Amino acid sequence: MKRQIYLLHRWLGIVLCLFMAMWFFSGVVMMYVGYPKLTQAERLAALPELDGTACCASLQRWLDSAGRSEAPTALRLTTVAGQPRALLGYANGASHGKGGGRAELVALDGAEGGRVDGATPAAALAAARAFMPGVATSYLDLVAEDPYTLSKALDGLRPLHRVQMDDEAETRLYVSARTGEVVRDASAVERDWNWVGSWIHWLYPFRGGATDALWSDIVIYTALAATVLALLGMLVGVWRWRFSGTFRSGSHSPYREPWMRWHHVLGLVFGTLALSFIFSGLLSMNPFKVFDSGAPKAAQAGRLSAAQFALPAGEALRRLAASGFAARELEWRVVDGAGYYLALDGQGGTRLLAAGARADVDFNTAPPFAAFDMARLRQLGGTLLAPHRIVAADVLRQYDSYYYSREAHTMTGGPRHLPVLRLKFDDPHDSWLYLDPATGAVVKQVDGRQRAKRWLFGLLHSWDWAPLIERRPWWDLWMVAINAGGLLVSVSGIVLAWRRLRPRAAPART
Repeated sequence: MKRQIYLLHRWLGIVLCLFMAMWFFSGVVMMYVGYPKLTQAERLAALPELDGTACCASLQRWLDSAGRSEAPTALRLTTVAGQPRALLGYANGASHGKGGGRAELVALDGAEGGRVDGATPAAALAAARAFMPGVATSYLDLVAEDPYTLSKALDGLRPLHRVQMDDEAETRLYVSARTGEVVRDASAVERDWNWVGSWIHWLYPFRGGATDALWSDIVIYTALAATVLALLGMLVGVWRWRFSGTFRSGSHSPYREPWMRWHHVLGLVFGTLALSFIFSGLLSMNPFKVFDSGAPKAAQAGRLSAAQFALPAGEALRRLAASGFAARELEWRVVDGAGYYLALDGQGGTRLLAAGARADVDFNTAPPFAAFDMARLRQLGGTLLAPHRIVAADVLRQYDSYYYSREAHTMTGGPRHLPVLRLKFDDPHDSWLYLDPATGAVVKQVDGRQRAKRWLFGLLHSWDWAPLIERRPWWDLWMVAINAGGLLVSVSGIVLAWRRLRPRAAPART
Protein backbone atom coordinates (compact mmCIF):
# COMPACT_ATOMS: atom_id res chain seq x y z
CA MET A 1 0.00 0.00 0.00
CA LYS A 2 2.78 2.41 0.91
CA ARG A 3 4.56 1.75 -2.36
CA GLN A 4 1.42 2.65 -4.33
CA ILE A 5 1.15 5.90 -2.35
CA TYR A 6 4.82 6.69 -3.03
CA LEU A 7 4.31 6.12 -6.76
CA LEU A 8 1.07 8.11 -6.87
CA HIS A 9 2.75 11.03 -5.11
CA ARG A 10 5.71 10.83 -7.49
CA TRP A 11 3.67 10.87 -10.69
CA LEU A 12 1.15 13.44 -9.49
CA GLY A 13 4.13 15.62 -8.61
CA ILE A 14 5.67 15.18 -12.05
CA VAL A 15 2.40 16.36 -13.64
CA LEU A 16 1.46 19.11 -11.18
CA CYS A 17 4.62 20.57 -9.60
CA LEU A 18 4.84 23.27 -12.29
CA PHE A 19 1.22 24.30 -11.68
CA MET A 20 1.86 24.52 -7.95
CA ALA A 21 5.00 26.62 -8.45
CA MET A 22 2.98 29.02 -10.63
CA TRP A 23 0.23 29.26 -8.01
CA PHE A 24 2.62 30.10 -5.18
CA PHE A 25 4.60 32.67 -7.18
CA SER A 26 1.53 34.33 -8.67
CA GLY A 27 -0.08 34.45 -5.25
CA VAL A 28 2.63 36.82 -4.04
CA VAL A 29 2.18 39.00 -7.14
CA MET A 30 -1.58 39.21 -6.50
CA MET A 31 -0.95 40.48 -2.99
CA TYR A 32 0.15 43.78 -4.53
CA VAL A 33 -1.17 43.88 -8.11
CA GLY A 34 -4.72 42.69 -8.58
CA TYR A 35 -6.68 41.91 -11.69
CA PRO A 36 -7.53 45.21 -13.43
CA LYS A 37 -10.83 46.79 -12.46
CA LEU A 38 -12.38 50.22 -12.34
CA THR A 39 -13.22 50.95 -8.72
CA GLN A 40 -16.23 52.92 -7.62
CA ALA A 41 -13.92 55.60 -6.23
CA GLU A 42 -12.06 55.95 -9.56
CA ARG A 43 -15.29 56.07 -11.54
CA LEU A 44 -16.99 58.69 -9.38
CA ALA A 45 -13.86 60.85 -9.16
CA ALA A 46 -13.80 61.13 -12.98
CA LEU A 47 -17.43 62.28 -13.29
CA PRO A 48 -18.59 65.91 -13.32
CA GLU A 49 -21.37 67.19 -11.08
CA LEU A 50 -24.82 66.56 -12.52
CA ASP A 51 -26.54 69.79 -13.55
CA GLY A 52 -30.18 69.91 -12.53
CA THR A 53 -30.84 72.89 -14.78
CA ALA A 54 -29.83 70.98 -17.93
CA CYS A 55 -31.43 67.69 -16.97
CA CYS A 56 -33.58 65.67 -17.15
CA ALA A 57 -36.29 64.06 -19.24
CA SER A 58 -39.17 62.65 -17.21
CA LEU A 59 -39.04 59.10 -15.91
CA GLN A 60 -42.09 58.23 -17.98
CA ARG A 61 -40.31 59.50 -21.10
CA TRP A 62 -37.34 57.26 -20.31
CA LEU A 63 -39.59 54.25 -19.73
CA ASP A 64 -41.36 54.84 -23.03
CA SER A 65 -38.09 55.28 -24.94
CA ALA A 66 -36.69 52.05 -23.50
CA GLY A 67 -39.39 50.22 -25.44
CA ARG A 68 -39.82 47.45 -22.90
CA SER A 69 -43.12 46.02 -21.74
CA GLU A 70 -41.82 45.35 -18.23
CA ALA A 71 -40.58 47.93 -15.74
CA PRO A 72 -36.85 48.22 -14.96
CA THR A 73 -35.33 46.89 -11.76
CA ALA A 74 -32.53 49.49 -11.69
CA LEU A 75 -32.01 53.03 -12.93
CA ARG A 76 -28.93 55.21 -12.74
CA LEU A 77 -28.24 58.71 -14.06
CA THR A 78 -24.59 59.37 -14.86
CA THR A 79 -22.49 61.36 -17.33
CA VAL A 80 -20.94 60.01 -20.52
CA ALA A 81 -18.63 62.24 -22.56
CA GLY A 82 -19.99 65.32 -20.79
CA GLN A 83 -23.66 64.48 -21.45
CA PRO A 84 -26.22 63.09 -18.98
CA ARG A 85 -27.09 59.46 -19.63
CA ALA A 86 -29.75 57.28 -18.03
CA LEU A 87 -29.03 53.56 -17.72
CA LEU A 88 -32.00 51.28 -17.14
CA GLY A 89 -31.51 47.68 -16.04
CA TYR A 90 -33.98 44.91 -16.84
CA ALA A 91 -33.61 41.74 -14.81
CA ASN A 92 -35.24 39.38 -17.28
CA GLY A 93 -33.39 40.67 -20.32
CA ALA A 94 -30.86 38.49 -22.06
CA SER A 95 -27.48 40.06 -22.26
CA HIS A 96 -25.79 40.35 -25.60
CA GLY A 97 -22.55 39.37 -23.94
CA LYS A 98 -21.31 35.90 -23.11
CA GLY A 99 -23.30 35.57 -19.91
CA GLY A 100 -26.77 35.10 -21.40
CA GLY A 101 -29.57 35.71 -18.93
CA ARG A 102 -27.84 38.57 -17.11
CA ALA A 103 -29.61 41.89 -16.69
CA GLU A 104 -29.77 43.94 -19.86
CA LEU A 105 -28.83 47.62 -19.79
CA VAL A 106 -30.65 50.15 -21.94
CA ALA A 107 -28.88 53.50 -22.43
CA LEU A 108 -30.87 56.72 -22.93
CA ASP A 109 -30.07 60.37 -23.50
CA GLY A 110 -30.59 61.80 -20.02
CA ALA A 111 -31.72 65.23 -21.22
CA GLU A 112 -33.87 64.44 -24.26
CA GLY A 113 -34.85 60.91 -23.34
CA GLY A 114 -34.06 59.26 -26.68
CA ARG A 115 -32.53 55.80 -26.85
CA VAL A 116 -28.76 55.50 -27.35
CA ASP A 117 -28.17 52.33 -29.34
CA GLY A 118 -24.48 51.65 -28.98
CA ALA A 119 -21.32 53.72 -28.88
CA THR A 120 -19.18 54.28 -31.97
CA PRO A 121 -15.37 54.48 -31.90
CA ALA A 122 -15.70 58.27 -32.00
CA ALA A 123 -18.03 58.16 -28.98
CA ALA A 124 -15.58 55.88 -27.18
CA LEU A 125 -12.77 58.38 -27.74
CA ALA A 126 -14.98 61.19 -26.45
CA ALA A 127 -15.79 59.17 -23.31
CA ALA A 128 -12.11 58.43 -22.74
CA ARG A 129 -11.13 62.11 -23.11
CA ALA A 130 -13.82 63.10 -20.61
CA PHE A 131 -12.61 60.43 -18.21
CA MET A 132 -8.99 61.62 -18.41
CA PRO A 133 -9.10 65.27 -19.56
CA GLY A 134 -6.04 66.69 -21.28
CA VAL A 135 -4.54 63.28 -22.10
CA ALA A 136 -3.96 62.30 -25.72
CA THR A 137 -5.88 59.24 -26.89
CA SER A 138 -5.58 56.67 -29.64
CA TYR A 139 -8.28 54.21 -30.61
CA LEU A 140 -7.19 50.56 -30.67
CA ASP A 141 -10.07 48.28 -31.57
CA LEU A 142 -13.35 46.65 -30.54
CA VAL A 143 -13.13 43.35 -28.65
CA ALA A 144 -15.54 40.96 -27.00
CA GLU A 145 -12.92 40.40 -24.30
CA ASP A 146 -9.17 40.33 -23.82
CA PRO A 147 -6.84 39.06 -21.06
CA TYR A 148 -7.82 41.95 -18.75
CA THR A 149 -11.61 41.88 -19.21
CA LEU A 150 -12.61 38.30 -18.46
CA SER A 151 -14.79 39.31 -15.47
CA LYS A 152 -18.41 38.21 -15.64
CA ALA A 153 -19.39 41.64 -14.31
CA LEU A 154 -18.63 43.01 -17.79
CA ASP A 155 -20.79 40.52 -19.68
CA GLY A 156 -23.78 42.84 -20.01
CA LEU A 157 -21.52 45.65 -21.28
CA ARG A 158 -19.75 43.87 -24.14
CA PRO A 159 -18.35 44.40 -26.72
CA LEU A 160 -15.71 46.83 -25.46
CA HIS A 161 -13.81 49.60 -27.23
CA ARG A 162 -10.14 49.73 -26.28
CA VAL A 163 -8.61 53.21 -26.06
CA GLN A 164 -4.94 53.80 -25.25
CA MET A 165 -4.14 56.88 -23.16
CA ASP A 166 -0.83 58.70 -23.50
CA ASP A 167 -0.30 59.25 -19.78
CA GLU A 168 2.66 58.27 -17.62
CA ALA A 169 0.95 55.05 -16.47
CA GLU A 170 0.15 54.06 -20.09
CA THR A 171 -3.47 53.52 -19.10
CA ARG A 172 -5.73 51.49 -21.34
CA LEU A 173 -9.42 52.32 -21.05
CA TYR A 174 -12.29 50.02 -21.96
CA VAL A 175 -15.52 51.68 -23.09
CA SER A 176 -18.77 49.75 -23.29
CA ALA A 177 -20.15 49.70 -26.83
CA ARG A 178 -23.61 49.31 -25.28
CA THR A 179 -23.68 52.19 -22.79
CA GLY A 180 -20.73 54.39 -23.81
CA GLU A 181 -19.30 54.36 -20.27
CA VAL A 182 -15.70 53.76 -19.32
CA VAL A 183 -16.02 50.44 -17.50
CA ARG A 184 -12.41 49.35 -16.90
CA ASP A 185 -8.93 50.79 -16.76
CA ALA A 186 -5.64 48.92 -16.83
CA SER A 187 -2.24 50.54 -16.42
CA ALA A 188 0.92 49.12 -18.00
CA VAL A 189 2.01 47.87 -14.57
CA GLU A 190 -1.27 45.99 -14.11
CA ARG A 191 -1.16 44.57 -17.62
CA ASP A 192 2.44 43.40 -17.36
CA TRP A 193 2.30 41.92 -13.87
CA ASN A 194 -0.99 40.14 -14.53
CA TRP A 195 0.75 37.77 -16.92
CA VAL A 196 2.58 36.33 -13.90
CA GLY A 197 -0.21 37.16 -11.43
CA SER A 198 -3.93 36.60 -11.92
CA TRP A 199 -3.51 35.27 -15.46
CA ILE A 200 -1.66 32.13 -14.41
CA HIS A 201 -3.09 31.93 -10.88
CA TRP A 202 -6.62 31.49 -12.25
CA LEU A 203 -5.43 29.40 -15.22
CA TYR A 204 -6.77 31.98 -17.63
CA PRO A 205 -4.82 30.45 -20.57
CA PHE A 206 -7.73 27.98 -20.63
CA ARG A 207 -10.30 30.80 -20.96
CA GLY A 208 -11.54 31.37 -24.49
CA GLY A 209 -11.33 29.08 -27.47
CA ALA A 210 -12.05 25.37 -27.35
CA THR A 211 -11.41 25.04 -23.60
CA ASP A 212 -13.56 27.97 -22.44
CA ALA A 213 -16.55 25.83 -21.47
CA LEU A 214 -14.21 23.50 -19.57
CA TRP A 215 -12.28 26.21 -17.71
CA SER A 216 -14.09 25.82 -14.38
CA ASP A 217 -13.71 22.04 -14.41
CA ILE A 218 -10.03 22.34 -15.37
CA VAL A 219 -9.36 24.60 -12.38
CA ILE A 220 -11.39 22.44 -9.98
CA TYR A 221 -9.89 19.10 -10.93
CA THR A 222 -6.35 20.46 -11.18
CA ALA A 223 -6.66 21.96 -7.69
CA LEU A 224 -8.27 18.74 -6.41
CA ALA A 225 -5.39 16.65 -7.78
CA ALA A 226 -2.89 19.11 -6.29
CA THR A 227 -4.63 18.80 -2.91
CA VAL A 228 -4.27 15.02 -3.08
CA LEU A 229 -0.62 15.46 -4.09
CA ALA A 230 0.11 17.70 -1.08
CA LEU A 231 -1.72 15.36 1.31
CA LEU A 232 0.13 12.30 0.03
CA GLY A 233 3.40 14.21 0.24
CA MET A 234 2.76 14.89 3.92
CA LEU A 235 2.07 11.20 4.54
CA VAL A 236 5.16 10.08 2.68
CA GLY A 237 7.28 12.71 4.42
CA VAL A 238 6.18 11.58 7.87
CA TRP A 239 6.61 7.89 7.04
CA ARG A 240 10.13 8.45 5.74
CA TRP A 241 11.29 10.67 8.61
CA ARG A 242 13.11 8.91 11.44
CA PHE A 243 11.89 10.71 14.57
CA SER A 244 13.97 8.62 16.99
CA GLY A 245 17.52 8.09 15.94
CA THR A 246 19.09 8.76 12.58
CA PHE A 247 20.12 6.95 9.44
CA ARG A 248 23.75 6.00 8.77
CA SER A 249 24.30 9.40 7.18
CA GLY A 250 23.46 11.01 10.52
CA SER A 251 20.29 12.56 9.10
CA HIS A 252 16.67 11.96 10.07
CA SER A 253 15.88 11.81 6.34
CA PRO A 254 16.88 8.69 4.40
CA TYR A 255 17.76 10.67 1.28
CA ARG A 256 21.42 11.33 0.54
CA GLU A 257 20.89 13.23 -2.72
CA PRO A 258 20.61 16.97 -1.84
CA TRP A 259 17.50 17.76 -3.91
CA MET A 260 15.60 14.79 -2.52
CA ARG A 261 16.61 15.67 1.02
CA TRP A 262 15.60 19.31 0.58
CA HIS A 263 12.27 18.27 -0.93
CA HIS A 264 11.66 16.00 2.05
CA VAL A 265 12.60 18.56 4.71
CA LEU A 266 10.83 21.49 3.03
CA GLY A 267 7.73 19.38 2.58
CA LEU A 268 7.61 18.60 6.29
CA VAL A 269 8.17 22.24 7.28
CA PHE A 270 5.79 23.89 4.81
CA GLY A 271 3.57 20.96 3.84
CA THR A 272 0.63 21.78 6.11
CA LEU A 273 0.51 25.43 5.01
CA ALA A 274 0.96 24.46 1.36
CA LEU A 275 -1.85 21.92 1.68
CA SER A 276 -4.17 24.51 3.26
CA PHE A 277 -3.33 27.01 0.51
CA ILE A 278 -4.07 24.57 -2.33
CA PHE A 279 -7.20 23.17 -0.66
CA SER A 280 -8.62 26.63 0.06
CA GLY A 281 -7.91 27.65 -3.53
CA LEU A 282 -9.98 24.67 -4.63
CA LEU A 283 -12.84 25.84 -2.40
CA SER A 284 -12.79 29.29 -4.02
CA MET A 285 -14.37 27.62 -7.06
CA ASN A 286 -17.25 26.26 -4.97
CA PRO A 287 -16.57 22.75 -6.31
CA PHE A 288 -19.63 20.58 -6.82
CA LYS A 289 -21.70 23.46 -5.36
CA VAL A 290 -20.77 22.48 -1.81
CA PHE A 291 -21.44 25.99 -0.50
CA ASP A 292 -24.83 26.39 -2.21
CA SER A 293 -27.47 25.92 0.47
CA GLY A 294 -30.49 26.89 -1.61
CA ALA A 295 -31.28 29.75 0.75
CA PRO A 296 -33.61 32.31 -0.90
CA LYS A 297 -32.28 35.80 -1.53
CA ALA A 298 -33.69 38.66 0.49
CA ALA A 299 -36.81 40.06 -1.17
CA GLN A 300 -35.50 43.52 -1.94
CA ALA A 301 -37.35 46.13 -3.97
CA GLY A 302 -38.62 44.95 -7.32
CA ARG A 303 -39.46 46.98 -10.39
CA LEU A 304 -39.52 50.76 -10.58
CA SER A 305 -42.56 52.75 -11.68
CA ALA A 306 -43.15 56.42 -12.48
CA ALA A 307 -45.80 56.55 -9.75
CA GLN A 308 -43.14 55.96 -7.09
CA PHE A 309 -41.06 58.96 -8.27
CA ALA A 310 -43.35 61.97 -8.43
CA LEU A 311 -40.42 64.32 -7.74
CA PRO A 312 -38.62 65.03 -11.06
CA ALA A 313 -34.95 64.15 -11.21
CA GLY A 314 -33.96 67.69 -12.19
CA GLU A 315 -35.68 69.09 -9.11
CA ALA A 316 -33.98 66.46 -6.95
CA LEU A 317 -30.57 67.53 -8.28
CA ARG A 318 -31.35 71.20 -7.59
CA ARG A 319 -32.34 70.41 -4.01
CA LEU A 320 -29.20 68.39 -3.48
CA ALA A 321 -27.05 71.22 -4.85
CA ALA A 322 -28.86 73.76 -2.64
CA SER A 323 -28.06 71.60 0.40
CA GLY A 324 -24.35 71.69 -0.52
CA PHE A 325 -24.15 68.15 -1.93
CA ALA A 326 -22.49 67.86 -5.37
CA ALA A 327 -24.15 64.79 -6.87
CA ARG A 328 -22.19 63.02 -9.59
CA GLU A 329 -24.57 60.11 -9.94
CA LEU A 330 -28.20 59.56 -9.08
CA GLU A 331 -29.83 56.19 -8.44
CA TRP A 332 -33.51 55.38 -8.22
CA ARG A 333 -34.24 53.21 -5.16
CA VAL A 334 -37.42 51.70 -3.75
CA VAL A 335 -37.25 51.17 0.01
CA ASP A 336 -40.23 49.77 1.88
CA GLY A 337 -42.42 50.43 -1.16
CA ALA A 338 -41.52 54.13 -1.47
CA GLY A 339 -39.29 55.85 -4.02
CA TYR A 340 -36.03 57.56 -3.02
CA TYR A 341 -33.15 59.14 -4.88
CA LEU A 342 -29.70 58.00 -3.81
CA ALA A 343 -27.05 60.58 -4.74
CA LEU A 344 -23.30 59.91 -4.78
CA ASP A 345 -20.56 62.54 -4.80
CA GLY A 346 -16.98 62.36 -6.02
CA GLN A 347 -15.66 60.96 -2.73
CA GLY A 348 -18.27 58.20 -2.47
CA GLY A 349 -20.45 60.13 0.00
CA THR A 350 -24.20 59.61 -0.21
CA ARG A 351 -27.44 61.48 0.35
CA LEU A 352 -31.02 60.26 0.20
CA LEU A 353 -34.06 62.24 -0.91
CA ALA A 354 -37.71 61.19 -0.76
CA ALA A 355 -39.14 61.04 -4.28
CA GLY A 356 -42.75 59.96 -3.75
CA ALA A 357 -45.71 60.20 -1.44
CA ARG A 358 -45.59 58.64 2.02
CA ALA A 359 -47.89 59.07 4.96
CA ASP A 360 -45.02 60.33 7.14
CA VAL A 361 -43.09 62.36 4.54
CA ASP A 362 -44.02 65.29 2.28
CA PHE A 363 -41.64 64.77 -0.64
CA ASN A 364 -42.34 68.31 -1.89
CA THR A 365 -40.59 69.84 1.11
CA ALA A 366 -38.48 67.01 2.60
CA PRO A 367 -34.74 67.86 2.62
CA PRO A 368 -31.99 65.42 1.69
CA PHE A 369 -30.90 63.20 4.57
CA ALA A 370 -27.83 61.07 5.31
CA ALA A 371 -29.31 57.73 6.39
CA PHE A 372 -32.42 55.83 7.32
CA ASP A 373 -33.30 55.46 10.97
CA MET A 374 -32.05 52.14 12.35
CA ALA A 375 -35.41 51.30 13.91
CA ARG A 376 -37.15 51.73 10.58
CA LEU A 377 -34.43 49.77 8.83
CA ARG A 378 -34.92 46.91 11.30
CA GLN A 379 -38.64 46.95 10.62
CA LEU A 380 -37.98 46.81 6.90
CA GLY A 381 -35.41 44.04 7.32
CA GLY A 382 -37.94 41.92 9.16
CA THR A 383 -39.98 41.58 5.97
CA LEU A 384 -37.12 40.56 3.67
CA LEU A 385 -37.03 36.87 4.61
CA ALA A 386 -40.67 36.48 5.60
CA PRO A 387 -42.14 34.45 7.16
CA HIS A 388 -38.91 33.87 9.10
CA ARG A 389 -38.32 36.04 12.15
CA ILE A 390 -35.36 38.11 13.35
CA VAL A 391 -33.64 36.50 16.33
CA ALA A 392 -30.87 39.08 16.78
CA ALA A 393 -30.30 42.64 15.57
CA ASP A 394 -27.04 44.51 16.05
CA VAL A 395 -25.75 47.87 14.86
CA LEU A 396 -22.15 47.31 13.80
CA ARG A 397 -19.84 50.30 14.11
CA GLN A 398 -16.81 48.08 13.55
CA TYR A 399 -16.32 45.28 11.05
CA ASP A 400 -17.07 41.70 12.04
CA SER A 401 -15.61 38.48 10.64
CA TYR A 402 -17.96 38.42 7.63
CA TYR A 403 -18.40 42.09 6.79
CA TYR A 404 -15.05 43.80 6.46
CA SER A 405 -12.92 45.84 4.08
CA ARG A 406 -9.84 44.88 2.07
CA GLU A 407 -7.58 46.79 -0.33
CA ALA A 408 -9.31 47.87 -3.53
CA HIS A 409 -7.08 45.75 -5.78
CA THR A 410 -7.94 42.47 -4.05
CA MET A 411 -10.57 40.09 -5.39
CA THR A 412 -13.16 41.01 -2.72
CA GLY A 413 -11.65 44.41 -1.93
CA GLY A 414 -13.18 47.83 -1.71
CA PRO A 415 -14.58 50.05 1.02
CA ARG A 416 -17.59 48.94 3.05
CA HIS A 417 -19.75 51.44 4.84
CA LEU A 418 -20.18 51.64 8.59
CA PRO A 419 -22.38 51.55 10.54
CA VAL A 420 -24.52 48.70 9.25
CA LEU A 421 -27.43 46.81 10.72
CA ARG A 422 -26.84 43.06 11.07
CA LEU A 423 -29.96 40.90 11.30
CA LYS A 424 -29.94 37.20 12.16
CA PHE A 425 -32.94 35.06 11.18
CA ASP A 426 -34.43 31.78 12.37
CA ASP A 427 -34.68 30.31 8.86
CA PRO A 428 -33.36 26.78 8.20
CA HIS A 429 -30.25 28.20 6.52
CA ASP A 430 -29.28 30.42 9.47
CA SER A 431 -29.24 33.55 7.28
CA TRP A 432 -27.73 36.90 8.21
CA LEU A 433 -28.46 40.18 6.44
CA TYR A 434 -26.36 43.35 6.55
CA LEU A 435 -28.34 46.53 5.75
CA ASP A 436 -26.69 49.84 4.96
CA PRO A 437 -28.63 52.79 6.45
CA ALA A 438 -26.97 55.12 3.94
CA THR A 439 -28.71 53.35 1.05
CA GLY A 440 -31.42 51.17 2.57
CA ALA A 441 -30.01 48.21 0.66
CA VAL A 442 -28.95 44.74 1.73
CA VAL A 443 -25.19 44.95 1.15
CA LYS A 444 -24.40 41.38 2.19
CA GLN A 445 -26.30 38.17 2.81
CA VAL A 446 -24.62 35.08 4.24
CA ASP A 447 -25.97 31.73 5.37
CA GLY A 448 -24.29 28.99 7.37
CA ARG A 449 -22.46 27.47 4.42
CA GLN A 450 -21.17 30.83 3.21
CA ARG A 451 -19.84 31.60 6.68
CA ALA A 452 -18.01 28.28 6.56
CA LYS A 453 -16.55 29.26 3.19
CA ARG A 454 -15.33 32.52 4.70
CA TRP A 455 -13.05 30.53 7.03
CA LEU A 456 -12.14 27.65 4.74
CA PHE A 457 -11.34 29.92 1.79
CA GLY A 458 -10.97 33.50 3.02
CA LEU A 459 -8.84 32.71 6.04
CA LEU A 460 -6.76 29.80 4.74
CA HIS A 461 -6.10 31.36 1.33
CA SER A 462 -5.74 35.08 2.06
CA TRP A 463 -5.37 35.09 5.84
CA ASP A 464 -7.80 38.00 6.05
CA TRP A 465 -7.95 37.70 9.81
CA ALA A 466 -8.44 41.09 11.45
CA PRO A 467 -5.60 40.84 14.03
CA LEU A 468 -3.24 40.08 11.14
CA ILE A 469 -4.40 42.34 8.28
CA GLU A 470 -4.63 45.26 10.67
CA ARG A 471 -0.98 44.83 11.64
CA ARG A 472 0.94 45.03 8.42
CA PRO A 473 3.67 44.26 7.50
CA TRP A 474 3.15 41.16 9.66
CA TRP A 475 0.46 39.96 7.27
CA ASP A 476 2.84 40.51 4.33
CA LEU A 477 5.66 38.60 6.00
CA TRP A 478 3.36 35.71 6.89
CA MET A 479 1.87 35.47 3.38
CA VAL A 480 5.26 35.75 1.64
CA ALA A 481 6.68 33.05 3.94
CA ILE A 482 3.81 30.67 3.13
CA ASN A 483 4.12 31.21 -0.61
CA ALA A 484 7.92 31.12 -0.56
CA GLY A 485 7.87 27.81 1.30
CA GLY A 486 5.34 26.33 -1.10
CA LEU A 487 7.38 27.62 -4.04
CA LEU A 488 10.56 26.00 -2.74
CA VAL A 489 8.80 22.67 -2.27
CA SER A 490 7.39 22.94 -5.81
CA VAL A 491 10.70 23.97 -7.40
CA SER A 492 12.49 21.06 -5.77
CA GLY A 493 9.73 18.85 -7.13
CA ILE A 494 10.28 20.30 -10.62
CA VAL A 495 13.99 19.43 -10.43
CA LEU A 496 13.20 15.88 -9.31
CA ALA A 497 10.57 15.52 -12.05
CA TRP A 498 13.06 16.68 -14.69
CA ARG A 499 15.62 14.21 -13.47
CA ARG A 500 13.04 11.43 -13.64
CA LEU A 501 11.86 12.32 -17.16
CA ARG A 502 15.02 13.49 -18.90
CA PRO A 503 16.52 11.15 -21.48
CA ARG A 504 19.32 9.09 -20.11
CA ALA A 505 22.43 8.23 -22.06
CA ALA A 506 22.54 4.65 -23.21
CA PRO A 507 25.30 2.57 -21.59
CA ALA A 508 28.43 2.29 -23.68
CA ARG A 509 28.86 -0.99 -25.57
CA THR A 510 31.97 -3.01 -24.98
